[in-house]
Amino acid sequence: MTPYSLLDLVPIIEGGSAGRALANAADLARHAEALGFTRYWVAEHHGMPGIASAATSVVIGHLAAATTTIRVGAGGIMLPNHAPMVIAEQFGTLDALFPGRIDLGLGRAPGSDGRVAHALRRALETDPNAFPQDVVELQSLFADDGRTGIHAVPGGGADVALWILGSSTFGAQLAAMLGLPYSFASHFAPGALDAAAAIYRRDFRPSETLAKPHFMPAFNVIAADTDAEAQLLATSQAQAFVAIRTTGTGIRLPPPVAGYRESLPPAAAAMLDQVLECTAIGSPETIARGLAAFIARTGADEVMLTSSIFDHDARKRSLRIAAEVMRTL
Repeated sequence: MTPYSLLDLVPIIEGGSAGRALANAADLARHAEALGFTRYWVAEHHGMPGIASAATSVVIGHLAAATTTIRVGAGGIMLPNHAPMVIAEQFGTLDALFPGRIDLGLGRAPGSDGRVAHALRRALETDPNAFPQDVVELQSLFADDGRTGIHAVPGGGADVALWILGSSTFGAQLAAMLGLPYSFASHFAPGALDAAAAIYRRDFRPSETLAKPHFMPAFNVIAADTDAEAQLLATSQAQAFVAIRTTGTGIRLPPPVAGYRESLPPAAAAMLDQVLECTAIGSPETIARGLAAFIARTGADEVMLTSSIFDHDARKRSLRIAAEVMRTL
């Protein structure tokens, strides 16, 4: 069986609130733990009306406190927004509170637009080598090896699992060079998936933390008892993608709309087909075919599932179906 994990964008739905989204995330984390998911990740996004995980380390603490065994972490922290010392202290604190359960995925995108990125960091780093240097500095702080000349407390000696995230071949090259596990954002940027996987495996250098490559691509799953029901549920995610791609502005996750996909102009429909290439929508049988094909294509060591569904109970049902399918593959 291929291990399976969950990426939760902690969606704020139309008519909902951040508080309700965070309560739902804790409930979903407990549900995922009971279903055998390996890890539960939330992502750093800023200035997005429909995402409640901006204060990512705080949300991780909330989710870890609601669970007992599942690994909890960031998928990811956008390191250009932060000084490595701050992240070492935050995740060192999480490790002190929840030993052996904390993952830290690192990305180099800002997770926001330029104005919000400036508000976060003030002086934006333009050096293309800054991200790799910051990753190495963060590794040194966790190792407490003295190379930085400072000690992160908490942080030094913390058992935090570092991952590199990416949607291009850059992250694959960095993860391979540092001997770190690698997760690819194929759930919304599938274009470089095959090339990134090949580069990562070809160039991987074993490290103290990882002897062989560990590749975890992301895959959208929207499952229900029938294909028709799942297709209707999927229109919430489709509306959100169309909004951000056509206007540049995120929206709160809207309720499903019957016939939405058929109402789109050809350009918008083509965009959805491209963005959501790595997606399975449908009954358990349809989901099984989609996941089996994706695992065969990528040779995934683990699959990061993600699922944006308006109704919380329908989302829990979708995850149950996905977990049951993964256990049969």
